[in-house]
Amino acid sequence: MEEQIEAVQRMQEYIDKHLCENITLADLAGVSMFSPWYSHRLFTYHTGLGPADYIRRLRLSKSALKLRDESCRIADLAFELGFGSVDGYQRAFFREFGCNPRKYASNPVPIYLFTPYGVKYKANRKEKSSMENAKNIFIQVIEKPERKVIIKRGEKASDYWSYCQEVGCEVWGLLRSIKSISGEPVCLWLPAAYRKPNTSEYVQGVELACDYNGEIPEGFDIIQLPAAKYLMFQGEPFAEEDYEQAIELVWAAMKKYDPSVIGYQWDDANPRIQLEPIGTRGYIELMAVKENK
Repeated sequence: MEEQIEAVQRMQEYIDKHLCENITLADLAGVSMFSPWYSHRLFTYHTGLGPADYIRRLRLSKSALKLRDESCRIADLAFELGFGSVDGYQRAFFREFGCNPRKYASNPVPIYLFTPYGVKYKANRKEKSSMENAKNIFIQVIEKPERKVIIKRGEKASDYWSYCQEVGCEVWGLLRSIKSISGEPVCLWLPAAYRKPNTSEYVQGVELACDYNGEIPEGFDIIQLPAAKYLMFQGEPFAEEDYEQAIELVWAAMKKYDPSVIGYQWDDANPRIQLEPIGTRGYIELMAVKENK
């Protein structure tokens, strides 16, 4: 089973690296080191999508981010991302997101982007690997401005996995489609003051400027957070399959750290913040602090 998971992971990584090129089943079979037929079967079993559908959805989501953030000609974007025709791209975009790409570019409303996860993540939930060497944790003080946050509440969730079971993992894709002042969505542990009755402490959201007046997706809420200082704890880069261990190392460092050594105390009135675990940058969490009096 481990050999099969490694093969699918290599195919996913190949697709991500060559997304704007013509990707054939023979290419994927070459990196998986299985036959084309068996590579297709493995990929579909472990990701839930055939390679063609997986590539199409990933290309469409990448095109949506480009339309949101850049000034792009629809035709150029369609051919850049490997679509055979502009009409074909526009039809595919509408089927995926329910709106025309030209209209979306002029008014980028929240949409559910496709967010694939490496199959090693799923495998790691069943059998943990071990990070061999002790890792350093880097700590720095940062300042967050006053801001609004669009959030999706759960019911009882206290962490990512229980949240996904309650709300679904697709929320992250929608949050990614909303342009954030911090460049990416966030996960938050909300203090009691920001929670509604019978809702979860753990939520996912996106930070926005205070003057944001755009669309709030159905079923989401918007809260206002004050300017605050945070201690950012950042671990060293890690192999993607070791993300749980990377998180645990940062949590252990946070638990032991005494902010009074730099003149601060923990600020429980502001939410704790978790960023998406990305191996190339290391795991990151932020804890609010205030100056000692």
